[in-house]
Order: sequence, then structure tokens, then C-alpha cells
Amino acid sequence: MLVLVAALLLLGIVLGAVAHIPLPLTLVAATVIGCWLLIFAVRERTSRRTR
Repeated sequence: MLVLVAALLLLGIVLGAVAHIPLPLTLVAATVIGCWLLIFAVRERTSRRTR
């Protein structure tokens, strides 16, 4: 339960910060994070297949 509360608090802080920066900067940051997560997922999947 404590982890859920901490996650919701962190989400609120991040969304609050996003509300104060311009939309193009928000979209660039979202794209960078999305690409990073996609690369991470591909690397994890390929490393599990080679083991």
C-alpha cells in the first residue's frame, strides 16, 4: 500500500511539472523516454533469447 501511495505521489509531481513546461518540450521528452524504453525492451528480449 505504501508503494502505491509513493507511486501516486510521484505521478502527481511529474504531471504537475509537465503542466508548466511548453507542449513541444513535453512531446520531445515523451519521445525520448519512449525510445529509451523501447531500446531497453529490445535489449532485454534479445539477451534472454541468447541465454
